[in-house]
Amino acid sequence: MTITAYTVTDPVTEHGEGPVWCARWGGLRFVDMLAGEVLALGPGGHVRRRRVGPLAAVVRPRVSGGYVVAAERELLLADSDDLDAPLRSLGEAWTDPAIRMNEGGCDPGGRFYIGSMAYDARPGRGSFSVAGPDGALRVVLPEVTISNGFDFSPDGRLAYYADTATGRVDVLDYDPDGGLSGRRPFVAVDAARGAPDGLTVDAEGGVWVALWEGGAVHRYAPDGRLDAVVTLPVRKVTAVAFGGESLDRLFVTTSALDVDRAEQPLAGALFAADPGIPGREVLPTTL
Repeated sequence: MTITAYTVTDPVTEHGEGPVWCARWGGLRFVDMLAGEVLALGPGGHVRRRRVGPLAAVVRPRVSGGYVVAAERELLLADSDDLDAPLRSLGEAWTDPAIRMNEGGCDPGGRFYIGSMAYDARPGRGSFSVAGPDGALRVVLPEVTISNGFDFSPDGRLAYYADTATGRVDVLDYDPDGGLSGRRPFVAVDAARGAPDGLTVDAEGGVWVALWEGGAVHRYAPDGRLDAVVTLPVRKVTAVAFGGESLDRLFVTTSALDVDRAEQPLAGALFAADPGIPGREVLPTTL
């Protein structure tokens, strides 16, 4: 099945990432990562922006209200859902200025996971970590290169994860007490079709994967079979999330980094598609 995406906004980001739908927020938020901004989608494709620092990697709702932002090297907490709510830092997670936070998400128990990478994408410099109640990070997967998509199966027993440089999406077992274990390949993406970036899992267990330099989003059935492709008019597709009142609209962020806008004038726009399969509510964090 081939699905064509359509624009929701004009090109509003240099490097759009991390779309998240939360009804409590009033809809979709995403980030312009390297600009350090969190964006909120409003009516008619209008966006509001809030700068949080030199980098904004991830935004997720908190169980207690408010939200968490993964910034360059720290986690920031807001106690209110208001986009402009005051932010407080949980402290610098590391001091190396060459390493930054990248993608992340939450497990069914509310634990917040965050990946990292080197600014120059040097192999093995990143990691994938879980935050404790005080925000201190414990490494779960060491020596990754570009830590990216992370989400869970509908029953919460499996986690899907992409280190973009491997060209794979991996799957791990999840136990509420023991956490993640048993990492193994789920699907390999032909390099000619792009590299796996952000991902989300729908209500039927299908895994939707954004393809960096691939101009598409792939849906893989739970058995790893490719069964749907969303096509876009830009190459650098970064992340995906379901939203809308019925969670049946797939939002897609894109990047304009090092792109010739004469060739790809819509690079950096937010797109959407109607795949006919609903998603699931975002997993919030207990931080």
